[in-house]
Amino acid sequence: MKPPSATKFSLPISLLLLVVLLSTSLTRATIAPPPLPVLPLPSAQQVTWQSSGMAMFFHFGMNTFTDTEWGTGHADPTLFNPVHLDPKQWVRVAREAGFRRVILTAKHHDGFCLWPSAYTNYSVKSSPWKGGEGDVVAEVAEAAREAGIGLGLYLSPWDRHEAAYGETLEYNEYYLGQLHELLTMYGPIQEVWLDGAKGKDAKSMEYYFKEWFSVIHQLQPGAVIFSGAGPDIRWVGDEGGVAGATCWSMFNSSDVTIGGDLNEQYSRQGDPNGYNWVPPECDVSIRPGWFWHSSEHPKTTNSLLEIFYKSVGRNCMLLLNVPPTNTGVLADEDVQVLNNFKDMLKSIFSINLAQNAIVTASSVRGNNCQFGASQILIDDMLTYWAPKEGQEKWYILLDLESPISFNVLCIQEAIQLGQRVSQYHLDVLEDGVWCTVMNGTTIGYKRLERFNLVSSQFLRLTIDEARADPLISYFGLYTDNTTFVYANDSSKVISSSGSTLKEKGLISLDEKVQSVSGKVSTKSVLTS
Repeated sequence: MKPPSATKFSLPISLLLLVVLLSTSLTRATIAPPPLPVLPLPSAQQVTWQSSGMAMFFHFGMNTFTDTEWGTGHADPTLFNPVHLDPKQWVRVAREAGFRRVILTAKHHDGFCLWPSAYTNYSVKSSPWKGGEGDVVAEVAEAAREAGIGLGLYLSPWDRHEAAYGETLEYNEYYLGQLHELLTMYGPIQEVWLDGAKGKDAKSMEYYFKEWFSVIHQLQPGAVIFSGAGPDIRWVGDEGGVAGATCWSMFNSSDVTIGGDLNEQYSRQGDPNGYNWVPPECDVSIRPGWFWHSSEHPKTTNSLLEIFYKSVGRNCMLLLNVPPTNTGVLADEDVQVLNNFKDMLKSIFSINLAQNAIVTASSVRGNNCQFGASQILIDDMLTYWAPKEGQEKWYILLDLESPISFNVLCIQEAIQLGQRVSQYHLDVLEDGVWCTVMNGTTIGYKRLERFNLVSSQFLRLTIDEARADPLISYFGLYTDNTTFVYANDSSKVISSSGSTLKEKGLISLDEKVQSVSGKVSTKSVLTS
């Protein structure tokens, strides 16, 4: 009997193709997709805004020439005459100091307009500056466009000059008319800034905020809107540039009335259960006042750095006001402070001391390298470490390969998928003992923590509590030798809840740690 033909038992070509396709599909199915977002989420405009880090405010107008903060609305427009106006200098200084956008007071409370509005004569067209043909808004917009940085405009709702103020329908139409001019005549606007500030003697006035906000988003879809309650950016609740040590981007806008009594703690801290994504902006002036006064002088560079840590370093945007002088330029002493501030930031943050670290984690989502622990060393919000689902604790371990001294920690979350972390701490290994050098609460887009100068080769970042699986997008270590001296304070001793590396599954680096230091244990140390 002849042996059966081999081809008789071969699979048909079509069936072979099906097997290959199924095999490929099964292989692809094992690749873990990104985790589900945790609502609420930021819009694309809000992400762009927050990633800018710092913006510069230019308070400039009639008050600059009358030496006041809140003008009456009756000053003679012929007083406005900035003979050496140079917005390109303003913007150049801002850009060189690291600011990514500028905001101009197009109209302050006195009602004087820095552009030739068709709705009032109380503007630059009634001044001697450029024979009444000038337009400050246009010059600032052109300077910002040439410098490649964003432009924002402040249009005060309170108007002490306009006769229609107090007549609800008439004034709301007037305000919308001026908004339309500003948002259609000067190119892309990245931020519209308004508030409910007004004096006790102000007429009773209802503002149609919802209508205004809708028109702004319609005319400038790329813009974010600032006010005490959003809708896109909220006020942090003070004019010192300081956010809460706990600072959530989530917020309930419906619980806050623009211009009403403000719960400052709620504004500073936000709300972990908030329904809206409304991160805070920290506004502060480089001088005691918001407008330029010859008798005033700027803050020190060290003061600006302290504000930076407590604004940008606490999940916020820093909006620093630098008022132009009555000649139309930024004051030399202000520019010098800004240059020193830039140099100080560069000296601290130019090099991430952890950039070459070996990084492992307690777990990795789907064992997919896309979510591996090493992603935290890439300065990009779109790359991040994600742990396996259902874990009770989360750890990242770093081997710096040799002892390194540092006293500043930078952490960032992948906020495009929601703000999650509510408690964390950092340990370093000293003589075989895990020592907690700091503990914190929220992270958000960026968190900067300072503590006593430490030197260590091995570090452990522990996420103790989170609204969902934590997603860490960046980890950086830096040394601030310029201003920061942390005083020892025995009242700040805490207990570390850490354990040995093997108990947490960090086997690969555990063996290296053991060989260097022997048995690993934990102890209590001072924290910030």
